[in-house]
Amino acid sequence: MYKYEPEILDYLKKSHKIGIVELAQALEVSQDALMRPTASLEEKGYLVKQINSDSKFNISEEGRKYKSSMFPECRVLLNAMNGKTVAELSEDEKRFGLKWAKKKGWIEVADGGKLIPKTKLLESELSAFSSNLPQINDLFYSKDELIERGILIENIEKQTLLEITPAGLKAELSIDGITTLTSEILRTKKWKGAKFKPYDITIPAKNAELGRLHPITIAMNRIRRVFADLGFEEMQGDYIQSAFWNFDALFQPQDHPARELADTFYLEGEEPLPEKKLVSRIKEVHEKGWLSRWEEKEAKRRVLRTHTTALSARYLANMKTQPKKYFSIGRVFRNEATDFKHLAEFCQVEGIIASEKANFRELLGILKEFYRKLGFEEIRFRPSFFPYTEPSLEIECYFKDRKKWIEMGGAGVMRPEVSIPLADTYPVLAWGLSLERPLMLLMGVNDIRTFYKNDLDWLEKSRVSL
Repeated sequence: MYKYEPEILDYLKKSHKIGIVELAQALEVSQDALMRPTASLEEKGYLVKQINSDSKFNISEEGRKYKSSMFPECRVLLNAMNGKTVAELSEDEKRFGLKWAKKKGWIEVADGGKLIPKTKLLESELSAFSSNLPQINDLFYSKDELIERGILIENIEKQTLLEITPAGLKAELSIDGITTLTSEILRTKKWKGAKFKPYDITIPAKNAELGRLHPITIAMNRIRRVFADLGFEEMQGDYIQSAFWNFDALFQPQDHPARELADTFYLEGEEPLPEKKLVSRIKEVHEKGWLSRWEEKEAKRRVLRTHTTALSARYLANMKTQPKKYFSIGRVFRNEATDFKHLAEFCQVEGIIASEKANFRELLGILKEFYRKLGFEEIRFRPSFFPYTEPSLEIECYFKDRKKWIEMGGAGVMRPEVSIPLADTYPVLAWGLSLERPLMLLMGVNDIRTFYKNDLDWLEKSRVSL
């Protein structure tokens, strides 16, 4: 019998159900001190634990901005009602508002870029919705849409509740009625003169939990099998890379904002550069393409890789023959704040195909087949922009359970400024895909941090349908 077991049962006999936080306060002990005794009582069948979840929603900084200026799609609708064109929209109305106004069925774009309204919502209605955040108005948006856009932040508070069972109500804890021999009884010699119930070896016992693979590991192994089936070789590489491989080899200028400390984890020391001929080619394409000075010192800086594309650059530079098909699955690091859908450390799925016969249609076919093998039947693509591919696209898969399209990653054809200096070849097909995002949706996880909390109860019950 562990310390505090009698006190816990005595308290539960009076209240029958209580939160572990309240119980710790009542007994004037820490919550940690109650972990072992409550686990012991649960194993004996004297109490049961329940997890009580309470969701609260906070408005994000972006949402606060929209309280005064309205959502960009609301402004797009107003512009449509005033006979405006796409060219007359502001930057955020073009980037975000146009997409959501079309998705909501509020507008359509006619020839010449003229905006045609398809709804009769009043300006007062749109303004009232924006100013009433964070209240959820299902007439315009669902809760999931507002969370997906980062306008509402869902904070889930969990508390463990303890509830006494009939067996717990009947449990005798005094020394005169002891039925179980414990190390404490042996140590304190309270066994002298006590009456013990005979030990029954026929009573069913709870099986010990066996170790099992983490959901992230299961997903990684499944993705490896898919790429192997498609004839790809796996790329391997260190987390620590030089800025040369992480940025310069991918035609990202040395003064690009993404290379600042605010976005990248820099480490002390320097990394060596590759052979001079390759460095010279990269330097030349930077100075001719970006018309800016290229510095070796900047290229030698040590970084925690921000994407696994750094491995793609290395493998292209060392490629002896083609065609070649490579993939990688690995951790990447971004210096950004963590929330329900962002982490400073996460996994990326990378792939490249280097072949003179490769084309854009092959890229779409490979991506469709990849997601089909993972169980996604409906896949679509839409144009996008990425620094080192042109043309570029984003991949979306349809989740039947959520009844919505979800962005899975980006892809494209590497720019000649990237592939020719590295491998003297063009074209090279490339993609970078999310690992945690589809896994969250497949497993019904609302917070990406769940995968890395080491919650044993969740890990024991979780199942991966890949």
